[in-house]
Amino acid sequence: MKNVGFLSTRIKGTDGVSLEIEKWAEVLERNGYEIFYFAGTCDRDSSRSYVVEEAFFDHPEIRKINKSIVGNWRRSPDISMAVSKLKFYLKDKIYDFIKKFHIDLLIVENALAIPMNIPLGLAITEFIAESCFPTIAHHHDFYWERERFLINSAKDYIDRAFPPDLKSIKHVVINSIASEQLSFRKGISNVVIPNVCDFRNPPEEVDEGKKRELRKFVGLEEDDYFILQPTRIVPRKWIEKAIDIVYMMNLKNPTLVISHEGGDEGDIYVKRILNYGEKFGVRIKLISDVVGWGRENGKPYTISDVYGCADLVTYPSGYEGFGNAFLETLYYKKPIVVNRYSIYIADIEPKGFDVISFDGLVSEDVIERVYKVLEDDGYRKKMVELNYNLAKKHFSLETLEKKLLPLVEDFDLSFCGR
Repeated sequence: MKNVGFLSTRIKGTDGVSLEIEKWAEVLERNGYEIFYFAGTCDRDSSRSYVVEEAFFDHPEIRKINKSIVGNWRRSPDISMAVSKLKFYLKDKIYDFIKKFHIDLLIVENALAIPMNIPLGLAITEFIAESCFPTIAHHHDFYWERERFLINSAKDYIDRAFPPDLKSIKHVVINSIASEQLSFRKGISNVVIPNVCDFRNPPEEVDEGKKRELRKFVGLEEDDYFILQPTRIVPRKWIEKAIDIVYMMNLKNPTLVISHEGGDEGDIYVKRILNYGEKFGVRIKLISDVVGWGRENGKPYTISDVYGCADLVTYPSGYEGFGNAFLETLYYKKPIVVNRYSIYIADIEPKGFDVISFDGLVSEDVIERVYKVLEDDGYRKKMVELNYNLAKKHFSLETLEKKLLPLVEDFDLSFCGR
């Protein structure tokens, strides 16, 4: 197997799935594999990409289907027909992608885990069932982990494809709780591969001029703290708690910088956060329009610039599949305030990281520890160095390489005559 095709609804920007695709691709490329991409929207090399707009979860036809299905117990015949037509259309496109780039192995990123695009999930499932195609299904979060999917009129679709239990699919999850639930709910064996960062190669120092420029853009004076929330703006991030932290710090210029855009769940929560900040006198600065993952996408600042400016990172999520922003914070050697969400408790905390943690409620003790970290340079340096070295041991690209390559290299498809 030499040509690997990544397939997802979106391979673009700084969402967790897109970032992990980039890391998996890097590991595979340095081991001699050629990488190609299939998605509804994609910012990878166009000569290696196959874009089908209907594969994007935010395509108008997919939005219409989701609006009809999610939150309702009954679906109309018209919606069933629309799902069926799109399924066949997308399946044909997948066949064409495989043929065009001579794909040997398919890696499906979250499109068989959460029903954001039901026709796409059904199309992938039927394609694999028909072709017995070697596939790794990389699941970041499942439908049963999201409350909005509890009521739906698509149980027949979801049971069939999210995820499917087919012999040519190897299933990968990103945390131990998801692994247990997938085995319990679907009887599917799986492998846990956590999110990772390239801890073998520390980040470059951010230019001081770039730091001053970004701080000025955000509206901070030289002696103001740059407090960063490096996530999308969706309800499960519990960004209200980050605002509580900034408010309770009693700063002269209380500001929370949010580096990522609103998510795939509408703009109601964005408005909620802006109103909540205004109520407590905390200025919310949204900077996703000027921040890209790297210099090549034409935006004035990178995520490295943003982390380089940060004095403190807030990560108060109520739920995470793993915690990309947590690992990024350790990578850039910044102190972090983290809510003890379930996956953190199960898979991250036992490793011994030194962080400012809380259990759902931001107390005065949390703020006291924040100030100790910010004001004691020696204490802070010891903290971030410990965290970096622990993360290098447990969550590096080498960890990914050790777990991923055996999956890629050991496909036995003799049962289907291949």
